Amino acid sequence: MKLTILIAAVFMTTLGFGQTQFITQGKIAFERRVSQFKMNEREGQGENLWDIEIQKVMTKILVDEFTLDFTSTQSYYHLAKENTDNKYMFGNIKPIESNYVMHDFSTGMTQMLRNVFESDYYLKDSIKKFEWKITGEVRDIAGFECKKAVTKICDSVVVVAFYTDQIPVQAGPENFNGLPGMILGIAIPRLASTWFATKLELVNTPFQKLATKSQKSTWSGMNIELNKGTKSWGKEAAVFLWVTNL
Repeated sequence: MKLTILIAAVFMTTLGFGQTQFITQGKIAFERRVSQFKMNEREGQGENLWDIEIQKVMTKILVDEFTLDFTSTQSYYHLAKENTDNKYMFGNIKPIESNYVMHDFSTGMTQMLRNVFESDYYLKDSIKKFEWKITGEVRDIAGFECKKAVTKICDSVVVVAFYTDQIPVQAGPENFNGLPGMILGIAIPRLASTWFATKLELVNTPFQKLATKSQKSTWSGMNIELNKGTKSWGKEAAVFLWVTNL
C-alpha cells in the first residue's frame, strides 16, 4: 500500500500542467531571459565606442532561474540558483541570492528585500495593484491554457502577462499579481525581458523565515532615494528605475 501511494505521488508531481486542475499549492520554476544589448539600445544607448567594446565581452542573452513557492494565501519569489556564465552590463538586473518578494494575500501586504546601490532595502508595504486589461488571446505555456492580459508600470512601460485559472492563486513572478489565476508568463518588450514558467512541482514547501535586518522602507520611500541617486544619469536612469520597480 505504501509503495502504491508513493508511485501515485510521483506520478502526480510529474503530470503535465494541462492535466492538473485547481492547484492551490506548489513550486513553479521560472526562466527569466534578458536581451541586455537590446535593453540598452531601446533607450538610445549602445552607439558610443565604450558600449560597442563592452558588448564584445558581455553576455548577449542573460538566462536566470527563479522559484515561486505558493499556497492559496501566500507566494514567495526568489532566485533558484546563480548562473555563473552570465556577465551583466547593469548591476540591478543581476539576481542577488538574498533578494525575495513575498505576498500575503490574506493581509494584502508585501515583504521584499532588494539590493540597490550596494545597500539592502527591506520593504513592507501594501501589495502592488495593477490595472489589467484582459484580451481574448490565449497561448499554451507548458501545457496550461493561458489568457493574455496587459498593463503598464511606471506610467508608460507596457507589460504583457499570461495567466491560467487552473491555478486559482493571484500571484506571479516578481511583484506581478491581481489576475484571476497564476501568471505563468510575462513579457516587457521595452526592457527586452521575459519570464516564463518551465516546471511545476506539486509540493508543500514551508516558507523560509525571511531576513529583515536591512534598511526599512516602503515603495515610495525607496523610489525617492532612487530618484535622488540617478538624477544625473540621463536616459539610463529610466531603465534602472523600471527594473528596480518590477
